[in-house]
Amino acid sequence: MSMKYSKEHEWVLIEGDSATVGITNYAQEQLGDVVFVEVPDAGKAVDKGDEVAVVESVKAASEIYAPISGEVSEGNATLEDAPATINSNAEGDGWIFKMSIGDASELDELMDAAAYADHVAGLE
Repeated sequence: MSMKYSKEHEWVLIEGDSATVGITNYAQEQLGDVVFVEVPDAGKAVDKGDEVAVVESVKAASEIYAPISGEVSEGNATLEDAPATINSNAEGDGWIFKMSIGDASELDELMDAAAYADHVAGLE
């Protein structure tokens, strides 16, 4: 298992040929209290950069983009009834969707934790 991050503040937990995707703690802090999450349906094929989900907070709505290409295998149904799970555990139980890894080379374009921390520090 390894964790990677996108410049759009998504995290990707890589487990074999599948990945779990959510938004980072930084992203949920910027959004504020999450009130609604639209998760993708299983079977949806996505290309890197495609809009896959929407997270709405009291401040704003934010699109969630596919950090890699593949096929959605599961949306986190828990978020439909408990969207605030993202605020309490963004990088754990607040995951948004799981997907197959269509092109493993795209993972090389994502950042490790140290590079992501540097990226966030540059935004503040």
